[in-house]
Amino acid sequence: MARLYEYQGKQILKAAKVAVPQGEVASTPEEARDIAEKIAKPVAIKSQIWAGGRGKAGGIKFANTPREAEQMAKELLGSTIKNLTVEKVLVEERLDIEKEFYAGVIIDASREVRAPVVMFSTEGGVDIESVPSEKIAQMAVDVLRGFRYYDALNLAVRLRVPNQILQPIAQAILGLYQTFKNYNCRTAEINPLVLTKDGKIVAGDCRMAIDDSSVFRHPELGIEVARESPTPPTELDRIAWKIEESDLRGTCYIAQMAPDRKGLGYVGYHGIGGGGAILGVDALNRQGLKIANYADTSGNPTAAKVYRAAKVILSQPDIEGYMLGGFIVANQEQWHHAHGVVKALREEIPKRPGFPCVILLCGNKEKESMEILKEGTKDLPGRFEFYGSEKVYETDFLAKRMKALILEYRKDRGIKEE
Repeated sequence: MARLYEYQGKQILKAAKVAVPQGEVASTPEEARDIAEKIAKPVAIKSQIWAGGRGKAGGIKFANTPREAEQMAKELLGSTIKNLTVEKVLVEERLDIEKEFYAGVIIDASREVRAPVVMFSTEGGVDIESVPSEKIAQMAVDVLRGFRYYDALNLAVRLRVPNQILQPIAQAILGLYQTFKNYNCRTAEINPLVLTKDGKIVAGDCRMAIDDSSVFRHPELGIEVARESPTPPTELDRIAWKIEESDLRGTCYIAQMAPDRKGLGYVGYHGIGGGGAILGVDALNRQGLKIANYADTSGNPTAAKVYRAAKVILSQPDIEGYMLGGFIVANQEQWHHAHGVVKALREEIPKRPGFPCVILLCGNKEKESMEILKEGTKDLPGRFEFYGSEKVYETDFLAKRMKALILEYRKDRGIKEE
């Protein structure tokens, strides 16, 4: 699921007639000061990161003056909170809170429901999972019938919300559902939905995630990589996404796992089939090796797509090996993988004499694939080991071979063991 930042979520909630605090996003301390001057009242400075619990982690600060807002933004911008770098802050009016509510919409994919579920609770500001069931009202939505204003009213009435705030709360719940539907969300929540001391209902905070496959419908959101990720995309992630974005034949998933690599022991990892490939990752970890990236090319991709994936993986600096972990006897024709990998190896290995490569490739056209791999690499200055279906279950063996080749590679380069 492609996540949205809080400021993006509030922009689209506002368009759905949900009240949000006055505020704007800033990338510099000076911008934060200017926004605070425009608001002309005490403000909250909120780090924009894809993580909950920012307040407890020091990611939300308060300021009474524009000069204080500038200083608070200076402290937050560029800082690391929950292992995420703060690149933007939301500067918005500080709310005078009387009470907090919760509103959310999720997809319940269970066999019994298979529908969006709208939830409302009189207990906001905490994770909905920790709220007692008697304080939550919910409704599974018939997508053909839709979700209407009186449905939202009924949810609030069931929890005995006072009459004077029933209508604005119902409008907030309805606006959230409309946003969820119009933006193809997988999840959307307002937490807390705030009742201020002067009687206004305002979205204090929000979290939203859009279905990856529908991101192309919403270019205005500026989502660079339509993949679920806990962190903003790296340059390698952006490059890798272009492979999938422009070619839908088969799968090509690549995610950079260690953008700031320190020390030795990183392997460029190229899996085939998600579950089996993870077994290879575990085996490498047991040998004290780390994966610089995780990749998966499956679903019968073309040789061209496999080549581009392998090229991206091998192009990473400071990796000490490449493993193609095809820990599955695939029904796809594996000679496409063989051709693609060979082309990438022929372009990259001459730049790294002695570079270790352990390749496991199993399935249809396995015999021909082995011949392609061996013939295509016989004149290259690398360390190559090729295995077929006889080793498909021997993850530890293959990880040990990877480690042994890496130790030889280090010795050739005069690198002493740590």
